[in-house]
Amino acid sequence: MPRERFKTLTEQMFYILLCLHKECRGADILETVRTITNDRVSIGSGTLYDLLEQFASEGMIRETKSESRRRSYIITEKGKEMLEREYQRIRFQAADYEHLIRKGDSQ
Repeated sequence: MPRERFKTLTEQMFYILLCLHKECRGADILETVRTITNDRVSIGSGTLYDLLEQFASEGMIRETKSESRRRSYIITEKGKEMLEREYQRIRFQAADYEHLIRKGDSQ
């Protein structure tokens, strides 16, 4: 059974939405993701633009400017809610790890 669309985010999706807390273009997103993750996460330009299109069609981001082929985007309230849900999900996973692995080792 395929997973429900946008129920959870992939790492690339998470970082794209995170970058769009401020208005930016696709090239800016690619560079910012590489920078903030210290090159741990990279997103191909084809993946990026496909996800930007999907996010826009779902109302998670909106286009703010279009200058020739250069388009700028920003996250919407719906996108912020999704990003926050994903952040909380990741935090709960980390807390579960801490509880079972780290604290389990000291017993």
